[in-house]
Amino acid sequence: MPTRRFALTLIAALCAALLSVPTMAQPKYPDQTIKLIVALPAGGSVDMIARTLGQRLSTQLGQAVIVENRAGASGQIGMPAVAKSAPDGHTLTVSPASFLTTNKSVFKTLPYDPEADFVPISRLVNQPMVLIVKDNQKYPTVAAFLAAARASPGKLTYASSGDGSPQHLAGLMFTSRTQTQLLHVPYKGGALAINDTLAGTVDAMFAVMPEAVPHVKSGKLHALAVMSPTRSPVLPQVPTTAESGIADLNLSAWMALLAPAKTPRAIIDQLNRAVQTAFDADIRAKLAESGIEVATSSPEDVQRLIARDIKLHAELVKAAGLVPQ
Repeated sequence: MPTRRFALTLIAALCAALLSVPTMAQPKYPDQTIKLIVALPAGGSVDMIARTLGQRLSTQLGQAVIVENRAGASGQIGMPAVAKSAPDGHTLTVSPASFLTTNKSVFKTLPYDPEADFVPISRLVNQPMVLIVKDNQKYPTVAAFLAAARASPGKLTYASSGDGSPQHLAGLMFTSRTQTQLLHVPYKGGALAINDTLAGTVDAMFAVMPEAVPHVKSGKLHALAVMSPTRSPVLPQVPTTAESGIADLNLSAWMALLAPAKTPRAIIDQLNRAVQTAFDADIRAKLAESGIEVATSSPEDVQRLIARDIKLHAELVKAAGLVPQ
């Protein structure tokens, strides 16, 4: 009995000692400044969304959120920088769809894998595309633009924010559906492409709505058609491509927030909740004025969207006869 009593006393003492040891606290996230890398120049719609989101996330998470622009090579500078960062939630990217989808088809090799090197957090927004021109005397309608394109194959130019960008993809879709040839002129970002469209250096641009709306409303540029099933409430006077005689020509450029692969799921979920809260009714209304639709989602929805669009865009690039660079 004494032996048994001693053993029980010892076990009780050990349990008490273990309970008195302080548990290791999990590090609080975030515990430092969060960096949002945008692989495009400042001034475009992706940069604008990143800065809007950054301000709101800073409030939600209680840490500074800074936007860092690492432009060039159609995302091949900024995106690898994110992929190689520590998977701790302190380096993220706001990416256009093209860097995650179309780039797989227009480049022979990429310094990052869109599916393996990142973990999605949430889709952020959709942006309908719109065909804009500087000279509405020459091109008052889509029909006039098409007539000019067919009269001089490969001579009419259109600007984009880079190879594989949404603007480039829209141009490929347009030429594929209309059996025409246009000359693609890539720039290092949407702002630069818009500037040369404003200057008349290029004939046209398939722009994302927020890039085009201010200039269309001021009369400096002219919208010929929106690439969506219905007219835009921001530009209600502009017909759809279907109304202009081109069937099955719908494209919306989406953006997503992503982290490096292997970022803990708890951090991804925390960021997803913060994104949902960040895009409140006020932000939604403000973005809608520019033709931007808030489209937040689950991480899994983004992963499925990337996989689907990689396949769809590969088929389009192949049909257009575009040779990977």
